[in-house]
Amino acid sequence: MIGGKVVETNEKIAMNSERARRRRHVARTIGDARDKLTSATGTRPSFDYEMTLMYARNRLSAAYTLPLFAVMISVISCLFIPVQFVAIWLGLLLLCHALLISICHRFQNVPQNVVALNKWRRHFIFGDFLYGLCWGSLFFLPMADHANSGFEVFQFAIMLVVIAMTTMLSFNLMSALFASTIPITLASVAVFALDGQPLHFAMAAMASGSEIFMLMLGIRLNSSSLIMLEYRAEKDWLFVELEQAKAISDESRRRAEEANLAKSRFLATMSHELRTPLNAILGFSEVMQTEVLGPMNNETYKGYVTDIHTSGQHLLNLINEILDLSRVEAGKYTLNEESIHLGDVAQDCCHLISVRAKSKGIVVHERYEENLPKLWADERAIRQVILNLLSNAVKFTPTGGEIWVTCGWTTGGSQYIKIRDTGPGIPEDEIPIVTQAFGQGAIAHSSAEAGTGLGLSIVQALVQMHEGKFELHSKLREGTEVIITLPRKRVLEAMPPIEAGEEEEDRHQIRSAAIA
Repeated sequence: MIGGKVVETNEKIAMNSERARRRRHVARTIGDARDKLTSATGTRPSFDYEMTLMYARNRLSAAYTLPLFAVMISVISCLFIPVQFVAIWLGLLLLCHALLISICHRFQNVPQNVVALNKWRRHFIFGDFLYGLCWGSLFFLPMADHANSGFEVFQFAIMLVVIAMTTMLSFNLMSALFASTIPITLASVAVFALDGQPLHFAMAAMASGSEIFMLMLGIRLNSSSLIMLEYRAEKDWLFVELEQAKAISDESRRRAEEANLAKSRFLATMSHELRTPLNAILGFSEVMQTEVLGPMNNETYKGYVTDIHTSGQHLLNLINEILDLSRVEAGKYTLNEESIHLGDVAQDCCHLISVRAKSKGIVVHERYEENLPKLWADERAIRQVILNLLSNAVKFTPTGGEIWVTCGWTTGGSQYIKIRDTGPGIPEDEIPIVTQAFGQGAIAHSSAEAGTGLGLSIVQALVQMHEGKFELHSKLREGTEVIITLPRKRVLEAMPPIEAGEEEEDRHQIRSAAIA
């Protein structure tokens, strides 16, 4: 019954988690679709802003490099073009560059929540278009009389370098990339094609091919940037989900701990209120059962009294176990530690359950290692641990079965007690259930005596308070074995006797320390 409820609860938790995951996925999908529909570029609005911001930062990073490059080109151009035309061209180019840099500076200082992205994009496209026109106008400047025939090669080199630089700076904003590279490419193609020489036709074709190649490179770089932003958004989304899940988990755990602690405190303080009426029921039913005040002639009433007394004892045992477990969970169970002998305690417990074992025809085998030193532990708690384990062994072992109780050393110097029976065993998948509070396996429901399902929980709690180790091994139709190991630091090892010389030396050291 309890195991079925645990499984059902786990299934409900898993189902609710799956529903929550689906709701988050649907909400995220709808949000992505809404962002793409409201975006001018088909991506998320946040991505549009990030791409534009990266474009502005790229342009600002070349704020001084591009003017230096333009000055170098203008100096070399003076070998082919009159100086006054080069100066006018350089001034217009620097003016366009300054305008574009100013737009980037102002865009970077505008908060994202108030930025009009489409307007700023138009400004960038217009600025890049003017910048491209200035570079393209270089091809139409008149040549000086002393110019040689190498000017076309110089122009072609300028076109390749400018297109490459513009592609690396403007790929985050593809419309600006088109606006800045197409004017210079068209100017170079027109100049080379109008010359009419085969070499110039070849250079015009190469200029067109270079433009196509750079545009494809810009598209690939733009896609890579979008993928990077998508991965970053995915990571941020996962972090948000993890933080939400952690917050929900922490809150649920806090409430569960508070509820569990409140329950444990309530039960721990209800000992008198619960036990007093039960003691009265048990006392009066026992008086009636033993007919102390006179005979009870009605046999049906006698059966009722016996049932009342048996039920009261069962309920009292259940309350005692619940209160013991509650005191442990509430931290009100204090250990009264003293030196005890584990073998003696186990032998006393075996003697207590011997009557029940004999009534079922069960043989109890005891084996205790000799010369075991004493332990520093709570005798009442250790006795309860052993009695609970022995009671379970007697309860589940069929008539004619056997129980082995072994007490001895471990290889690490600890002490252990092992209880093994020839009962029906526990299926492997039910072991986590039977070790929980109120947990009982399928075999317990069908064949065992009535129980509360708290015995092993109390055993584990008491062993843990002693910093010990609890192990349960069981196989179906092969029996069950429980091992309780108490740590080595609780073993009280006898110290060797002190020799006469050593005793005098110790006294001398103590006397010297006192004088110092």
